Amino acid sequence: MSQSFLGVQIDAVYHTALVFGGIEYFFGAGIQQTYPGATHHGRPMSVIPMGKTDLPLEIILEYLDSLRQVYTAESYDLFMHNCNNFTNDFAMFLLGRGIPDHITSLPQTVLSTPFGQMLKPQIDSAMRGMTQAPVAPAAAPHQSRTDVATGTRPSMPRETSSSTGRPTGQVHHATTLKKLDSLLMSAKSSCAVIFFTSATCPPCKIVYPAYDELAAEADDKAILIKVDLSEAYEIGSRYQVRATPTFMSFLKGEKENEWVGASEGQLRGNVRMLIQMAHPPHPHTTLRLRTLQRRHRTVTYAKIPPLDKLIAKMGSRSTDSAVVALKDFICAREASGASDAPLPSLPAIDAFIVQCIDTDPPESLFPLVDLFRCALVDPRVSGYLAAERSHSTIVTVLSKPSALWASCPYSLRIVTLQLACNLFTSSILATQLLQDADLCTPLLQLITSSLLDTAHPPVRVAAASLAFNMAAINHLRRLDEKEDLIAESFQVELMASLLETISNENGNKDSIRGLLTAIGLLAYGAPGNGEVQGLCNALGAKETVHAKEAFSDDLKDLVREVGQVLA
Repeated sequence: MSQSFLGVQIDAVYHTALVFGGIEYFFGAGIQQTYPGATHHGRPMSVIPMGKTDLPLEIILEYLDSLRQVYTAESYDLFMHNCNNFTNDFAMFLLGRGIPDHITSLPQTVLSTPFGQMLKPQIDSAMRGMTQAPVAPAAAPHQSRTDVATGTRPSMPRETSSSTGRPTGQVHHATTLKKLDSLLMSAKSSCAVIFFTSATCPPCKIVYPAYDELAAEADDKAILIKVDLSEAYEIGSRYQVRATPTFMSFLKGEKENEWVGASEGQLRGNVRMLIQMAHPPHPHTTLRLRTLQRRHRTVTYAKIPPLDKLIAKMGSRSTDSAVVALKDFICAREASGASDAPLPSLPAIDAFIVQCIDTDPPESLFPLVDLFRCALVDPRVSGYLAAERSHSTIVTVLSKPSALWASCPYSLRIVTLQLACNLFTSSILATQLLQDADLCTPLLQLITSSLLDTAHPPVRVAAASLAFNMAAINHLRRLDEKEDLIAESFQVELMASLLETISNENGNKDSIRGLLTAIGLLAYGAPGNGEVQGLCNALGAKETVHAKEAFSDDLKDLVREVGQVLA
């Protein structure tokens, strides 16, 4: 029939999904998931092995979270934004290649015919009930039924403490002295609680839920242990426990308190007080700092230049398929939003960019880097780079201006800085940029070399924006009372560069504002006896910052806040 009506032969109208880890992921009423083959579409007519991914589950689920912003139930369109677009994007991230072209190109094949254009509204309306049907409760994976219904991420495995290798946020069970001693040793620099219970103790069971909640609340700040005395006689003998429930708390390796009874209020109060004693709040939290105590969004350079003029500057490279694909993607996203802009072949684009940067003259590179910057506004593109092996594309792009040093063209340096800021549109990649020394090193080199450019204020502003992005992401960790992402040695290097630059900056208010904020975010919550604070004291950072108070009335409040955290 398709041949008669459309003039082309169509063998099937495809619905696709992607299966990994024993779960089938597909797009309909938002991103949905079921047991494989259990969707309302029935058993698949074909199963295509796509390969294997070595990406950690946490990174995969974070990328899925970013896709949920694009693949919403409201954005579904049978022809322009459907299950096949989602499967293609997800496969691109996991494996570096999409699904077969004859599937993704089918809607365009239909819409390229007059009859297909005419029937599009009717077909889309008629199919919506089928394409956006909910997942049957029995078909939803048990561990994440709530998440499927609400559109949030599935349940994650417990995090593991980097220092002890033990799962955090859960109650630990000890049945031997060896296991108990090991747990207490892991809490020697922090705190621990032992809950002595027994199988024949009804009051104990009353506080089980509260104890579990406290363990989750404490996360990696405390070790909460449960000992069943009916199984652990030697432990009971050592601690001379005569009644259950009995609780013992330990602070920095020493016994701190002991109490008996199933009072939930007393339990919660004592455990929370213990954690506060082991982890006293930073002095900065007692200050009133409007700018430095709030969460900041990272800077993104989203402006799209006239693409035809930009691409014309690439010369013979302008007709390469990677350039055409990038342009089409950016234009589609700009015209209709991310939901109507399927991802191009990102592996081919990455390979093309690396080749050009390695072989082409520096003065000819800025149009390509700027084009890539525009694409990185989309978190699907920046998120894909997080999954790239060895991160060769990022390292190659970021390292070029520093390698050229003073001979780097102004245009290449500034678009590289702006591109680097856009890498932070992906939370996964932002974490990697700060944690991975192989990525953080070229990022810091780009900032420090650019801050030294006294001839071009826009370069210093962009470098300050990039420094701000790094400091803002690390600052979020401190607000959440988690470990820093940036190694202390890198923080020292960044702070030294920022302080040197701001001491000499007198002509650009935007640059000074960016430098001040980055300095403040790096200093806020930094250990009082740490290297960052030591550097600030040695360089007279407080005096350097206060010297900028007279530069502009707009900056006075910010100068005072930064001065307070440097005191």
